[in-house]
Amino acid sequence: MSRFRVIPAAPTVLSREEMYGLVRSPVITEKSTAASEHNQVTFRVPLTATKREVKAAVEGLFKVKVEAVNTIRVGGKLKRFRGKLGQRSDYKKAIVTLAEGSKIDVTTGI
Repeated sequence: MSRFRVIPAAPTVLSREEMYGLVRSPVITEKSTAASEHNQVTFRVPLTATKREVKAAVEGLFKVKVEAVNTIRVGGKLKRFRGKLGQRSDYKKAIVTLAEGSKIDVTTGI
């Protein structure tokens, strides 16, 4: 018997405005399109977004059941334009795995 108590996390409650602020845009690339065959959808989210917040936002906006959320922090590239150095912004991607039977069509608007 463990002497540590597991305290369940409180459900994340977000307003509609916060949900739209979290799920900025879908990522439509060859890799993310291939992942859609495995019931996964990729979204661009703020750097401060947590997995629980993303899950609550996707479930609230699209009325689907989310099984898992994986987040990736992508560092901005150092680019050169007309001889001057520039830095692209960092961003975060969230790969959302949907439950069996759930589907999000990212080609249409919300």
